[in-house]
Amino acid sequence: MRTAYRVLAYVLAAEVVVQAAAIAYALFGLTTWIDGGGVLDKAAIEDESVTFTGVAGFMVHGINGQIVVPVLALALLVVAFFAHVSGGVRWAAICLGTVVVQVLLGMFAHGVPSLGILHGAVALGLFAAAVIAARLPATGSAEPARAAPADRSSGMA
Repeated sequence: MRTAYRVLAYVLAAEVVVQAAAIAYALFGLTTWIDGGGVLDKAAIEDESVTFTGVAGFMVHGINGQIVVPVLALALLVVAFFAHVSGGVRWAAICLGTVVVQVLLGMFAHGVPSLGILHGAVALGLFAAAVIAARLPATGSAEPARAAPADRSSGMA
């Protein structure tokens, strides 16, 4: 179970990278299409025949963000209860909470575009939390190793 916990956490972190790559691909493809004379308006968005290089990036970002990433985060939390990793449940819960915030920011940013700034920043937080969670089984905890106290029994002060 510890291995499953670790793998799920690393896959969750990798999905954050996939999300960033997908949206970058989509936006660069879109801007290239617009630079070439394409016009983006409501009619073009609703017209299924309008395509450009990178359009799949929007689909990948949407499907991963609303289905794949939440399922992975939930699975990580469930596995955490059985993996007996010190701090594992806490970090899995942090990951799931961050994913919930991400999904909500992604949905509400369509009406309040400035929320997109938070959406990108919170993604970095999710990546960090997932990597910390993935490293827990190897380190034993999320706390940094502390040096053992000096032995004062030698009589030297």
